[in-house]
Amino acid sequence: MDDVTLRALRLLEEAQAGGAAQVLAEAVAALREPTGDLCDGPAAMHFARVVALTRLGDLRAAITAADLMLVAAERESSAGWRSCALSLRADRRLRLGDQDIAEYDIETVLRDLVSAETALLAGEPDPVIEGNARTGLAIGYAKLRLYELAAPQFQAAYETTCRAGYPDNGNRAMWLCNLAELNLMWALELYQVGRVAAAEKHTTAAEEHAKRAMTEASGPKAEVWRLCASLFAACARADRQDPAGAAEDIPRFLASLQEHGVEQRQQEQLLCQPFHAVALSRSGRPEEALRVIEEAVTGLSPDNDWLITAALHRTHAVLLAKNGTRDAVPGLTYGDALAELLWRQRHRWLHAAVTMQSYDLLRWQHDRVERAARIDPLTAVANRRGLDSFLEQLAASDEAGAEPVAVLIVDVDRFKDVNDSLGHATGDDVLRAVAQVVAASVRRDDLVARLGGDEFVAILPGAQPGAAEQVAQRAVDAVAAMVAWRVTVSVGVAAGCVRTLRETFAHADRAMYVAKRAGGNRVSSRHPGT
Repeated sequence: MDDVTLRALRLLEEAQAGGAAQVLAEAVAALREPTGDLCDGPAAMHFARVVALTRLGDLRAAITAADLMLVAAERESSAGWRSCALSLRADRRLRLGDQDIAEYDIETVLRDLVSAETALLAGEPDPVIEGNARTGLAIGYAKLRLYELAAPQFQAAYETTCRAGYPDNGNRAMWLCNLAELNLMWALELYQVGRVAAAEKHTTAAEEHAKRAMTEASGPKAEVWRLCASLFAACARADRQDPAGAAEDIPRFLASLQEHGVEQRQQEQLLCQPFHAVALSRSGRPEEALRVIEEAVTGLSPDNDWLITAALHRTHAVLLAKNGTRDAVPGLTYGDALAELLWRQRHRWLHAAVTMQSYDLLRWQHDRVERAARIDPLTAVANRRGLDSFLEQLAASDEAGAEPVAVLIVDVDRFKDVNDSLGHATGDDVLRAVAQVVAASVRRDDLVARLGGDEFVAILPGAQPGAAEQVAQRAVDAVAAMVAWRVTVSVGVAAGCVRTLRETFAHADRAMYVAKRAGGNRVSSRHPGT
């Protein structure tokens, strides 16, 4: 993990701990450091800015900040930060829709979440960045009650903690607790639509995840995660094998968390109450069960999660009906009908998301095949097909053909001697290394291709002769500085315009041979068309 990412994650923790205003100021300053323009800063700092703006309640600004983060992630070719930007934008759009119905757009939210998932197909080398990306996806899907899509993302986030280089910060237990909580939420909704057997499967899964979290808790907050996991495990037992134990354990673990100075989120506290009431009722304590659920219902506010709110009211109605209160029956019937409608709506969203995923996967696979057809398998730069495609796009974008373009022809000096003395395997290593050096020497929008054998070409659209010569010299110096082998290159440089590109190629090729005849390890230039 680089220093910028570490700094951004520190700011993220500070924002979540209440220092959002200071974090916003620091993130903006960091983003302006490279050029003075906010847009040109690193994606990691845009991440911190999005979170800070969200904490400060400015959701529209947070969405705009996520757009800038997405641009930065594209610039950095970071699959992980791209995924984070998309899931952050989806989450903020969901929150804004909750505040303003005119902003409610589930299709756009689903498109961002599916695109965020597709972005990770390219692979993210940094496990911490991937963990954040997977968490963003899981949270987004969970808010839409798409449990089937959220659970694999939390699982994938957990698996990032098993990769080398991941810090021992307690995230492993956190994600297992997230899985336990998700399964409890899933069970609550299943109970509301009468799928009791399916609900019990998810409370069983919740207990399994919670038990793993207890044993795998580590880092500075290990005891807190053990208590959270113990609380979720107790909730999971309420409707199954140990209602009496659950009735005692749920309030005990809530109190222990408070003793540790942990302010449980209101959603987590309320999530426990239906399970606590059910545990009390099933263990022969109906009056206490009613008292617990009535206190929870009384304390509800309009901001509470609607699913938990519905579960509390339904549990209240069930307990009243069980105690012989006839007035509860009509409300229970109405609530069950509404729950069934919402369950069907959930399945429509799930179908839409899965359809989007299938389409994106097919498109990604097609694009990967297309890219592979344009890439040299040995050196991972473009092959001749990729070069031809690039040149066609260049010509199409400049119909007049007047835009300047520079060509660099790069040839490895005495490459046959390398193969003869060190073997062809080493020769392949040399070609890979030279290709990487040349690719690192050019700009993001330039193209490097392997022409064949030990010869490469770099196309620099818009480059003037002097700038092209500087790029060429940088490549020559970088190859000569490689410590693994004593290898040099000769580079021919020519500059012209798009419509005379064929002639420019020929001039660059002649210039390369001039450099070789002069002993190699140098740059030679011909610019007759400028």
